[in-house]
Amino acid sequence: MANQIGHVELTTTDLPRARSFYTALFGWEFTDNPMPGGDGVYAMARPEGGAAAGMLASPPGVPTGWTMFINVDDIKSTMTKARDLGAVVVRDVTEVPGYGALAIVADPTGAVFGLWQTKG
Repeated sequence: MANQIGHVELTTTDLPRARSFYTALFGWEFTDNPMPGGDGVYAMARPEGGAAAGMLASPPGVPTGWTMFINVDDIKSTMTKARDLGAVVVRDVTEVPGYGALAIVADPTGAVFGLWQTKG
């Protein structure tokens, strides 16, 4: 469903430690998915009744932290509208082969969030 929180994602400098922590704290069970290009894994938990939670090793220059992703029907038009409303593009629309597309923006107050369009 569009315009609802779809998932949260943790980028971390210590994926095994973060995974162990959230497994012990919440009982989350993770499934490892290969990253496009074979560069590491994307660990995905799907807590019953909750939004999915993903984890990956931080790309260079990206600090450890959680990002909320909002589902949209048309990521390109949503990005245009976000820019028109004063958002700053942190990461432009990026295809995730086989899954969809993502983008990351900062709203006019500086709050960062992601957009996600599932492959249709």
